[in-house]
Amino acid sequence: MHEYTSTVRVWGLTCPGFPEEVSRARRWTRDILRDSPLVEDAELIVSELSANAILHTASGWHSGSFHLALAVSPQMVALSVTDDGGTGQAPKVKHQDQDAEHGRGLDMVNALAHRVVVHTIDGSNTVTAELFTGIRLGGHPC
Repeated sequence: MHEYTSTVRVWGLTCPGFPEEVSRARRWTRDILRDSPLVEDAELIVSELSANAILHTASGWHSGSFHLALAVSPQMVALSVTDDGGTGQAPKVKHQDQDAEHGRGLDMVNALAHRVVVHTIDGSNTVTAELFTGIRLGGHPC
C-alpha cells in the first residue's frame, strides 16, 4: 500500500431529528454495507443509536438533527451517531430487566459490537460501535 493511500472508506449522513429518519439511516447503512456479512448487525446498531438520539437528546427537538458516520476497512466497520446533546449526561449501558419496555437499546448495541465508545464534546454525544470482520458477535445465525 502506498503511504498516502488508505483502505478505509468513510461516509457521512446528517438527518433531521424525525422518527421516520431512523428507517432512512437503516437503508443508508444497508446500501453501503450490502455485501458485508456485518450488514444486519450494523443496521440494527444504527437503528438503535439513531432512535436513542431522537428520543433522548435535543436531536429530537424542533430543528434538531443527528449525524451518522460509517467507516469501513478490511478489518472493521465503525458506526457512529452524533446527537445534538441537551441532556447534560452521556449515554451509558443500563442493564434493564427482561420486562423493561425502554432502556435496553445501548445494552443491545454493546452486546452486538466488539467495542462501544462514547465521547461527549461541547454537550453533544457521539456513540461509536465497532464491528470486526471475521468475528461473529451477534445478529442472526447462518
